[in-house]
Amino acid sequence: MPTYRRSVIPARSGTAARPGSPRTGLRPWGGLPLIAIVGRPNVGKSTLFNRLTGSRRSIVGDEPGITRDRIYGEYEWDGRHYRLVDTGGIVPDDPELIPQEIYNQARVALDEAAALVMVVDARTELARPDYDLARLLQRGKKPLFLAVNKVEGDAMALAAENFRQLGIREVYPISSEHGLGIGDLLDAIAEAVPAPQSESSEELAEEDEIAQENEVLGGSPLESGKHADAAEERSRGAEPPLDAQSSPGAKAPHRTHGKFEQHETSIAIIGRPNVGKSTLLNALTGTARAIVSPIAGTTRDAVDEVVEYEGNTLRFVDTAGIRRKGKTHLMAEKLSVVMARRHLEAADVALLVIDATEGVTASDATIGGYAHESGRSVIIVVNKWDAVTTSRTDGKPPADREIFERQLRSVLKYLSYAPVLFLSAKEMSGPDRKGMSRVLREVKAIAAERRKRVTTGQMNRFLDKIDFQRAPVPMAKRIRIFYMTQAAVAPPTFVLFTDRDVKLHFAFERFLENQIREAFGFKGTPIWFKVKARGTGTRGPNN
Repeated sequence: MPTYRRSVIPARSGTAARPGSPRTGLRPWGGLPLIAIVGRPNVGKSTLFNRLTGSRRSIVGDEPGITRDRIYGEYEWDGRHYRLVDTGGIVPDDPELIPQEIYNQARVALDEAAALVMVVDARTELARPDYDLARLLQRGKKPLFLAVNKVEGDAMALAAENFRQLGIREVYPISSEHGLGIGDLLDAIAEAVPAPQSESSEELAEEDEIAQENEVLGGSPLESGKHADAAEERSRGAEPPLDAQSSPGAKAPHRTHGKFEQHETSIAIIGRPNVGKSTLLNALTGTARAIVSPIAGTTRDAVDEVVEYEGNTLRFVDTAGIRRKGKTHLMAEKLSVVMARRHLEAADVALLVIDATEGVTASDATIGGYAHESGRSVIIVVNKWDAVTTSRTDGKPPADREIFERQLRSVLKYLSYAPVLFLSAKEMSGPDRKGMSRVLREVKAIAAERRKRVTTGQMNRFLDKIDFQRAPVPMAKRIRIFYMTQAAVAPPTFVLFTDRDVKLHFAFERFLENQIREAFGFKGTPIWFKVKARGTGTRGPNN
């Protein structure tokens, strides 16, 4: 009778990785050992990953092969921190394109890892791919643990002993869904993987301080930042900006004495399926981080990578292609679209990728509307530009950039503030990295504009110079602005103190926005307005 301790590891809010991020923000990655979760498709790897990280970072479903790219996270056990990577289901020697690319991604994780956890399904019989994968992992000479998943009773625990035929000494019956037996597995990993050489007292003191704040605020460190932002905005009589109202997984910006501080900029790469988002991510990061194939819908989980550029930390997040509800049939596709929307709302800047060979479509306009309405800064990237110019093979004349941009602007009128970049992600992936620095410079500039703050004195001097008589607004809709102040950044939000509580006429709002952009810039970012009449509450944003 095997010993089967029912260790339970609950999902802990303090260790959840934010969407789009392979680390939680609690600690830097330097020196943390990496634990790789591997196995055949549909054995519960993503469920185990989500359980350990206390998040829903990986998409989970009954369909095999949902996870394709490497998904990173972090967990804490017995006072020690570990990196964790979830991999796609491995089928050795499968000649098909997608399984082969999944295998290539998993091999990268195997090479990086300090220990390996092979997950098998206790409810299925052993098959040849299980033996092939076990032999492959054993050749790596790294600590290897066999997690027999979906064991939810003593009878199933006895059946788990059959999996010792794989030749792996360390066998642990677990239930990822219910958290059973995972404690034994984590104890064994902690014993086999040496601790980092040193943990500075400053790092430990910082973690203790964060933990104490969580107890006071009753939330995670990410939530505490959100509450602080919201409290500051309420103290000004204004509603908190969308960044402060976003999901708990989003990293909240830090505001101190009116200044905006942020340690990294998150950039979501969004667009329809098969427009080149993953190719763009690989080109910008100089890696093969995301699987690229001509099959639409290849990316499902969001894949992210960090780039250090001129002293700035840029986190690029490749999201799944967003399509209409009627076009999504598999549950994995539906979940990937939902997750893409969440990662967009957690980002600072959105790269809206458009396929030059297909032109601007209604779906592009819908996706751009998601970014605009959520207050994200936007850069429009027209990809595959070489396919309609220098590399055109259909015999037609090369496309004209000015005409294309004019047509683009007519469809995406609400994104008039967004810059447009014409490029080829495939050429950027070449040895000369053509056009890469142009994208990074634009991202850096747009992120700075998003966080720009204008003082109340500057705004009042600006108001004195505006001739509001030129605004094309009916007399009945006109209002008198006593003064105006910028209440928030990211996106820039302005509060207008007026003589009456009425909704801003759209023409007046557009006139005022154009005047502000002409005077102060704010390139690439939407501008929100709130109206506050004397003795009343606040209307907004954008009424």
